[in-house]
Amino acid sequence: MTSTDPKTDTGWLGLHGKVVTITGAAGGIGEAMARAFATAGARLALLDVAPGVEALAADLRRAGADAVALSCDVGDAAGVDDAASRVLQALGPCDVLVNTAAILRPGDLIDLPADAWNRMLAINLGGYFLCAQAFGRQMRTRGKGALVHVASTAGMLPQPHSSAYSITKAGISMMSRVLAAELGPAGNRSNGGSPGMVRTPMSEAFYPDADLLARRERAVPLRRIGMPDDIAVVAMYLASERAGYVTGQDIVVDGGVMTALATLIPRPGYER
Repeated sequence: MTSTDPKTDTGWLGLHGKVVTITGAAGGIGEAMARAFATAGARLALLDVAPGVEALAADLRRAGADAVALSCDVGDAAGVDDAASRVLQALGPCDVLVNTAAILRPGDLIDLPADAWNRMLAINLGGYFLCAQAFGRQMRTRGKGALVHVASTAGMLPQPHSSAYSITKAGISMMSRVLAAELGPAGNRSNGGSPGMVRTPMSEAFYPDADLLARRERAVPLRRIGMPDDIAVVAMYLASERAGYVTGQDIVVDGGVMTALATLIPRPGYER
């Protein structure tokens, strides 16, 4: 019987043998992306500055995947260009770029030092831009390829006390749409996915006890916090030929939070 699970049905997605580059691959969402694409038979280039990226690539190779790890600061233009060249030599032209590398820092925007502002923009937005350029040019030359950018619902609604995080995520969504318009005539697609609350090592500090977890879950119509796999399967769809006529879109992956904001406003007689 043919599987219908998008994480294991390589025929349905058509990702087998595709060269997929994932930035921030050692992070929570990045690792989930790597494991999911590996299950679909993709050939992986894993980029990160964290040492864990080497161990992840080795683990995937032991499971039978074709995976290489590259140390790369996505905020450094020369480093990104070098990584793109190395991926081309090791695996061939990039078919899919998945941008996930990001940092999150607490603090009010009004008090944010200029160097911290510049660093956050350089990684969260500039890194996506540099990687889209370096790997997107390979796709444009071949007339095919997909770019997938992990944004955030924080780019749609202000997330205060998080420095420039919301600003960078809003920029990612617009950048993705601009790329879709510019690269579409060459046969390339660009889409985004905007997670809501997702439990990752970066956000684990938001869940110090069961009571806070329960309060957060009650804010989600589906009554659970998202997991990295929830984002990975959306990215796989956007990267696949199943989404071959989808470009310039941003899929919100938040369990319904954005659609339920009106429930926060008291309405006597209409509440359940």
